[in-house]
Amino acid sequence: MRVSVDQTRCASSGQCAALAPAVFDQREDDGVVVLLDATPPEAVHHAVRQAALACPVAAILLGP
Repeated sequence: MRVSVDQTRCASSGQCAALAPAVFDQREDDGVVVLLDATPPEAVHHAVRQAALACPVAAILLGP
């Protein structure tokens, strides 16, 4: 799995960081998503998919 984020779309809701904290964080000043791991281990793939689905603005992009 490859993960990317569009910080310009991010609404700072924090769902991604709550669901997959090993992969996503938020900037302290404005809460915009920060990608910690673009190629996360298989053990967290389900959580990353859930985070992508929960993102209200579809700022998380998943690839093979």
